[in-house]
Amino acid sequence: MKAKSILKVSIRQIKAARALLGWSQDDLARTAEVSIPTIKRLEALDGLLGGRTQTAENIVLALTSAGIEFIDENGGGRGVRLRKAASEKPRK
Repeated sequence: MKAKSILKVSIRQIKAARALLGWSQDDLARTAEVSIPTIKRLEALDGLLGGRTQTAENIVLALTSAGIEFIDENGGGRGVRLRKAASEKPRK
């Protein structure tokens, strides 16, 4: 049986995602159902999002559910972007 692949995101991606959404640390904590001290502690670090697997999954799920796409390392570096809303019409 193949193990479930966990998306690896960096702390910088988490901070950038919050900025794109206009979310505070409190907003992320509430939406991800983790404590504010946990968010503060994780964001005080650098590198990949660490902590408990369930906590990391909750954080990533909260952000992706709000419209964030995490971009893997692809030669240009890790990143984030907002998904285009389904109702958004292309600009002419």
